[in-house]
Amino acid sequence: MMWDCGLRYMFSVSPALQQGNMCILHDKEDLSRLEMVQRLAKDGCRFLQNQSKGPERTSEPQSDEAVRMCLRERGHDVLVLQRVSSERPALSASVRGGGRQEARNGRYVVVSGTPEKILEHLLNDLTLDEDQGTTQGKESDTLLDDFLLTYPVFMSTSDLCQALLGHYCTKRYRGKEDRKEALERKQKVLHLVSQWMALCKDFLKEDEHVKLFMKALYRYVLEDLYEHPALEKDVRELQEIYQLHRRNAVDEYSPHRKSKLFHQLSLKENGLQPRVTQRETKEVLCHVYISMDSYLSMRAHAGVVAQELLQAVAERMDVPQGELVLVAITYPGGRLLLQPQDRVFSDSSRPVGRLHVCRKDLGEVLNPFTDNSELQQRTAHMLSLNTWDVAVALTNFDWAIFDSIHEQELVYFTFSRHANSSHTVTLELLLKRCNEVQLWVMTEVLLCPTLCKRVQLIKKFIKIAAHCKAQRNLNCFFAIIMGLNTAAVSRLTQTWEKIPGKFKKLFSELETITDPSLNHKAYRDSFKKMKAPKIPFLPLLLKDITFIHEGNKTFHDNLVNFEKLHMIADTVRLIRQCQKDHMGNGITQKSSSEVRAYIDYLHIIDNQQTLFELSHRLEPRA
Repeated sequence: MMWDCGLRYMFSVSPALQQGNMCILHDKEDLSRLEMVQRLAKDGCRFLQNQSKGPERTSEPQSDEAVRMCLRERGHDVLVLQRVSSERPALSASVRGGGRQEARNGRYVVVSGTPEKILEHLLNDLTLDEDQGTTQGKESDTLLDDFLLTYPVFMSTSDLCQALLGHYCTKRYRGKEDRKEALERKQKVLHLVSQWMALCKDFLKEDEHVKLFMKALYRYVLEDLYEHPALEKDVRELQEIYQLHRRNAVDEYSPHRKSKLFHQLSLKENGLQPRVTQRETKEVLCHVYISMDSYLSMRAHAGVVAQELLQAVAERMDVPQGELVLVAITYPGGRLLLQPQDRVFSDSSRPVGRLHVCRKDLGEVLNPFTDNSELQQRTAHMLSLNTWDVAVALTNFDWAIFDSIHEQELVYFTFSRHANSSHTVTLELLLKRCNEVQLWVMTEVLLCPTLCKRVQLIKKFIKIAAHCKAQRNLNCFFAIIMGLNTAAVSRLTQTWEKIPGKFKKLFSELETITDPSLNHKAYRDSFKKMKAPKIPFLPLLLKDITFIHEGNKTFHDNLVNFEKLHMIADTVRLIRQCQKDHMGNGITQKSSSEVRAYIDYLHIIDNQQTLFELSHRLEPRA
């Protein structure tokens, strides 16, 4: 059955599919007003479905697959939309609250499409200020957020810039577009650009395509201001963004721009601020090996030079700086002696090689932990620290990194981690820190030479893990529990037998939260009850995203699978929700300077064979 809608588009109902009916549009020219097509589809498609079903049709809502609209151009599908019934929550969650929103009858969401048509539908679907806060406005915001978080998957930033300029300047209906429609179209483009810059500025301020785009768009808007005075507000917002980009271009090469290379990670004192420029937040965990299988982990900016690293290591090891040199072991085994002002990291935030501190006279790597008296002093120092203060220092450290992670880093990490490593620096930093804390727990326990001190140390780590959970730092909590559960530590039966019953019970309760059964249900339930701000266990979050990525195709018949991208965007928005502090439940606290100095420079053995040798030395196999 055919119905002419008057715009040289026709709707037809295909034979009943296995799960419902598909409504297909056949066109003879490019789609010009997709919002009008949606209105026609809402009326026309419902009419045709009623006719095809006959009077016997039940009043129960149809499945989503039964109410789909497919747009074809030149014989090829370019956009598939799906109507969501008013009886059912919309496909997308509210951006701000994360709660479900009821969809209005006849509202269409994107299933798949070409990048150009998805963007066109997005612009037509956008709501301006007067509609913000309504159900339609919130759903439109969610679609926009989904698109902006995931667009790097299917189009380059350069392509998006060109497409937005095209939509801003295009004359619709071959010049017959009235002034009101033209103004609304331009305002929607400017609204999208404003949201884009606010959300993704970490990745855009050094992009030359974006700088040229902002310059061209700013010029076009100024030219339109006489014909459309209502754009004055948009001009002011665009001017602020444009000037910010220009300032960044100047500041980037300013000789007066100084950076503090080593930070105490108390957020109150020198904590990172969220959503600042990527160049300012590009920090690394620097591994400086002091023996062949152990290193000091230190937080530094990417611009750190050899002399500053040597000074930090000398202070930590209580060795005169003049006796030390920094050597980079490069592939495949070359040795590069770093001069005092040589940069340690390349522009991609990767070290020039594996860094070793050597004695200048001998050229040998330091091996400072062989003397038994030094091991005794090391254990005594750790046991003297307050467990709550240690947990506070660990949480402050993790929060300073986590609060600077952008949701889009998880998208880059999942889809193109090798090609865009510069976009995932902060995320990789926290993942590395999680691994380091696990190794640190193992190192401290296995370097403790006496049984009674080792029992005290394990009790201390159990309490620190419980405090990290209380402070809503599940990333560090998992790392400590996993460190105690590793084979090299868990095999110490004589040590564990001496642990008091109440500590064993506490450890068992904490272990339950890390239980992976039922897709980590225990952890998910516990974390859901915690108030924001909070730090999730990032490896599990990345596993969830990878599961969505590998279980769903990114493209279907050359169309972007936007349903998959919505699921990924909905998952990465957890980062934003965890970073919010709506109720003033601040996660950071003032920490002891002594404890902070200890936590900022962890000594770690990263060789599993060495760790097992230490374990068997403490308790030989029977």
